[in-house]
Amino acid sequence: MFARSLSATLLLSIACTGIARAEAPRPASFPDSPITIVVPFGPGSGSDVYARYFGEKLSKRLKQPVVIENKPGGGGTVAALSVMSQPANGLSILLGSNSPMAVNVSTYKQLRYDPVKQFIPLSGLTRSMAVLIVPKDSPIQNVEDLVSRGKSTPRLNMGTYSTGYQLGVAEFAKEAGINWQDVPYKGLSQTTTDVIGKQLDLAVVDTPGTTRIINGEQVKALAVTGDKRHPELPNVPTLKESGYADAIHYSWTALWLKADTPKETVQYLSDNMQAVLNEPSSATFVSNNSGEIMDLQPEQLRKFQLEEIDRFEKAATQTNFTKL
Repeated sequence: MFARSLSATLLLSIACTGIARAEAPRPASFPDSPITIVVPFGPGSGSDVYARYFGEKLSKRLKQPVVIENKPGGGGTVAALSVMSQPANGLSILLGSNSPMAVNVSTYKQLRYDPVKQFIPLSGLTRSMAVLIVPKDSPIQNVEDLVSRGKSTPRLNMGTYSTGYQLGVAEFAKEAGINWQDVPYKGLSQTTTDVIGKQLDLAVVDTPGTTRIINGEQVKALAVTGDKRHPELPNVPTLKESGYADAIHYSWTALWLKADTPKETVQYLSDNMQAVLNEPSSATFVSNNSGEIMDLQPEQLRKFQLEEIDRFEKAATQTNFTKL
């Protein structure tokens, strides 16, 4: 299920980054006021870092200010509602990730917005794989050890700071027969701190911000969730090569506009973001932050979003996830 969700459209688009295409002209109706990119996470988060980098590049291309506004809370709900409250003129952009644009459909009883009907895809941005980590001197030293220990009692304590991660590894846990207790956290820092301090048996975390402590031997990495090994962790196998072919999961970021934004405005902003993503310096910056460019145009991003919603709905059903 997980491997299939990484559609041929997505993989082809990533592979084709750099191909030139005609850009839509600036619509006469598009305002020259500052553009605001609303980020559903706090300052310094991976999404915030990408928003500020790409926002600056977009500002230079459009020759108008781009402001970053952080509105964390509610798994992205606060940020989504903020964009929905603004006019549909292209000046308010949501930086939406897995949670607000896909996961929340399956994890909230009453979601206060519809990520499909009330938002228009603008452009894909980035994606990054997750990594399974344990304390450096843990008796669990590889995936085989994890599976063996995960079938015994007491249950393993597994830390995550996103329901996306929790559901993202559900297929692997089910196939491997692992029984663990999810321990929710608010962010990466406290999660990794508790792995280092041995308060957790393991954690599933994003690679940006974690490769440093892995290579510094503060924690042990068991496997990554990508379709190939992480370039900064060449000795860490994928779950796929460990025998779990469908255990592929990426966190991703993308840009979205409020529904009813004029088509010519969507195309204009999308074309300019594609040009920004195609700059070699963009790929270098994202790679230096342990990610990769996810160059999706609006129609490709919508297809990918629908696949992700379906993927997380199936995972939530399989794990009997209790909605929030």
